[in-house]
Amino acid sequence: MRKYSTEKSRQMLEDPLNRLIPRMALPTIAAQLVTWIYNLTDTFFVSTLGTSATAAVGVNYSLEQAIMLGATLLSVGSGSLISRLLGEKRNDKASKILSTAVFTGLLFSAVIMLIGLIWTDWMVMALGATEDCRVYANDYATCLLYGTPFMITAFILNQTLRSECSPMLAMIGISIGGLLNIALDPVFIFLLEQGIAGAAIATSISKGVSCLILLFPYLTGHSTVRLSVRAIHYDLRDCMEVVSISASSFFRTAMVMVSNTLMNHVAGGFSTAFLAAVTVGSRVMKFPFAIILGFSQGYQPVVGYNWGAKRFERVRESLRFSEITALIGAAILGALLFAFARPAVQIFSRSDAELVRIGVLVVRLECLTMPIHAFGAVLNMFYAGIGRPLEAMALSTARQGYCLIPLLFLLPALFGEMGLVACQASADLLTLALSVPMIFRALRLIRRAEADASERAHVGAEAALP
Repeated sequence: MRKYSTEKSRQMLEDPLNRLIPRMALPTIAAQLVTWIYNLTDTFFVSTLGTSATAAVGVNYSLEQAIMLGATLLSVGSGSLISRLLGEKRNDKASKILSTAVFTGLLFSAVIMLIGLIWTDWMVMALGATEDCRVYANDYATCLLYGTPFMITAFILNQTLRSECSPMLAMIGISIGGLLNIALDPVFIFLLEQGIAGAAIATSISKGVSCLILLFPYLTGHSTVRLSVRAIHYDLRDCMEVVSISASSFFRTAMVMVSNTLMNHVAGGFSTAFLAAVTVGSRVMKFPFAIILGFSQGYQPVVGYNWGAKRFERVRESLRFSEITALIGAAILGALLFAFARPAVQIFSRSDAELVRIGVLVVRLECLTMPIHAFGAVLNMFYAGIGRPLEAMALSTARQGYCLIPLLFLLPALFGEMGLVACQASADLLTLALSVPMIFRALRLIRRAEADASERAHVGAEAALP
């Protein structure tokens, strides 16, 4: 265990950043892509049941985000704190943070599952289901809720494994679960004749398998941090730090849920086909967004670890490298997907011309602003990684929160259907106005930390003189 921990520390503090960050990011990107693939496959198989079933998947995306709220509040802050504690060589404290987060997540998941099962019908209508897709949405939601404990625990363990420089283990757990989901979808939907409920059953089973795989390193000692009931410790200061760091991602997830629900209501007001088109467009866009999110999440432990170790020159260089790489990558991805938007959308429907037309517009408009999204994602992870919750929250809640939600009221009222289609791309442009000054603030924070460290070293050297 000690040798394993020492080697991980050496990698984080000494390996060239242009090799370390991609090595950390690639497994995370792969895991995100597998998640995207099984979400896409889920939507594809469900789309064979009709437009109303496809719309129901979009409604239940908001339910998945609601389930993830508690996991986000526990996982992101825990991961950030664990990275910094390991950088400071405080492994026992990191074990307490991990254990407290995981077992608290299990308790929270039981509460969410119970509440959801009692008020399922009311919930799906509140999330934007139309009368046409109400039955489908109910069936999907009921089966999905039974997998809540696995979903939340797997999410927390995925984050904490990456925080201790074990992204490959995290990728294996998420990827195997995702591939299993892809295999089980046709079995439950068609072979066992469960319809749309079969897609949710397949998802719940796959999350359970992922959870068990992600637990394996902790149960067998192949991790730097320990997971134990005896390590649970609720320290008020630690809890406040975890919650404050997680708050940015928590509110981002909450904003995604709110904006997605509002978009469902507005789109459903036009037609069920329009709601299905928005669902398909958002599923297609998950491909580049999965790569962007995976890259930025792979970067976060690097910046957190080096900030905790006071290696500020590596903090600055990691930010520069990650931003440049993200911008170039997003521009290439955006151009490719813009060109192939129509065949991508037609995977889900060739017969519904309205669905295809709207879906293609959604994809192409968001492709134009994709570099803005990538730039903001890396910057957000920088602030989360170094433990700056206010800045991280301001960035994470902008794109699908306070920039998007007002536009969902304004643009459809002014321009009808095309106004709704343009909402997300317009919100990206507003987010850019926030991101530019925040990058300069990040550089000032690094310079200030360097100056403080240099001053303390100077004072310490003087005090050591005879």
